Amino acid sequence: MASLREAQKEMTRRLLLDAGLDLFVEKGYATTTIDDIASAAGTTRMTFYAYFPSKVELMKALITERLNAALGRVPSAEHGSTEQDLVAVVADGSPERIRAWIETTSSSWDAIRPYTTTARQAAANDAEIKALVDAWYDEAVSDVEDGLARADRFPKEERRLRGVLAIAELDHVARHWTEGRWGSDREQVIRVITDSWVGLLTQR
Repeated sequence: MASLREAQKEMTRRLLLDAGLDLFVEKGYATTTIDDIASAAGTTRMTFYAYFPSKVELMKALITERLNAALGRVPSAEHGSTEQDLVAVVADGSPERIRAWIETTSSSWDAIRPYTTTARQAAANDAEIKALVDAWYDEAVSDVEDGLARADRFPKEERRLRGVLAIAELDHVARHWTEGRWGSDREQVIRVITDSWVGLLTQR
């Protein structure tokens, strides 16, 4: 009986997260209300509050749970979260491994775009979400920095900047590129980002 109740609770929580994400994409974060989310999930405002103290907390869960899971990010005592594959690829520095990682990552862009887009919208409206998004972005930069440090590549004071530039371009493309946009297909996008990363993160 207890396991059935837990399954029902998990399903309700999942429905609230699904409804919140769908509405944030459709209506925008700022104009979506808790009543909107509860209604779309087939439940009530009171039930919503049993799972999330606020709309902000639901948005935080979308970032820290679902977005991180989609990107393979796991908890890290040092940085908050980390993607060890990214650290290893940067440390290796070979064009082949960089390209393979970017190609794998690009396959998730369509799936993660609703999360990253709504996270940016929410950050513009809420200081807590902005702090979370900034920290999340910084964690990805730290992965690149850690990879460069592991390889002892570039002066220490340059590593973070190189990580910022690498993640900034990847994040922008992941959020905005769709097939044919900017006159580029997926293969061209992967090749150009790979060339850029090889230039930024390796000593050729």
